[in-house]
Amino acid sequence: MKISDGFDAKRLRPRTPRNWGMRFAAAFSALLATAGVLLAMAGAASLLGRPAALGELNANPAGASVLLGLGLLLLYLGVWFWRRSRLRLRRSRELNLSPHLMKKHD
Repeated sequence: MKISDGFDAKRLRPRTPRNWGMRFAAAFSALLATAGVLLAMAGAASLLGRPAALGELNANPAGASVLLGLGLLLLYLGVWFWRRSRLRLRRSRELNLSPHLMKKHD
């Protein structure tokens, strides 16, 4: 069977719309995780006796421990949201199979 010159295999697969919302969510969650790392480092540095990184905000040990806890919480939430958004970005390109039948890629 001869394939004509006008055949295009890309026409056989429907184009899915670009998922910019999930990309922005992944970028925002990466920024959230970065802010969490920076806050946790500032709190830990203040607790270890280094000069206060944020001025009077973490000058006392209670404020420094609050900054450390808030930084760790932001880091956890940022990584969690990033993993969820990356999973949703990849899931749109896959086949419609049950999740337990597919290999784990993340």
